[in-house]
Amino acid sequence: MEQTMWDFSVDKALRAEVQVLTTDSTGKDIEKACQFIYPLHDVFIRKVKMLKKPKFELGKLMELHGEGSSSGKATGDETSTKVERADGYEPPVQESVYSSDF
Repeated sequence: MEQTMWDFSVDKALRAEVQVLTTDSTGKDIEKACQFIYPLHDVFIRKVKMLKKPKFELGKLMELHGEGSSSGKATGDETSTKVERADGYEPPVQESVYSSDF
């Protein structure tokens, strides 16, 4: 079973692996491979553990979430403005940190 999972995931991207795992075709492959040892029925993959952490790339993460690659700049109405404050400004002291909204 471990060899079947290893062969399945060695040369695939994370997105392709997730798609195959959700279709349950890997469970069927394990069922067929182990049939001559012991007849297995209803084989499901419950948990998958990653042994090696992949390199973190923000562009690929955004692509996986369907937002595509972005330059990180604001567009349209999403602009910000800098607030001017006097030198030495401190916010007012609150009487309590608890809110009565509860």
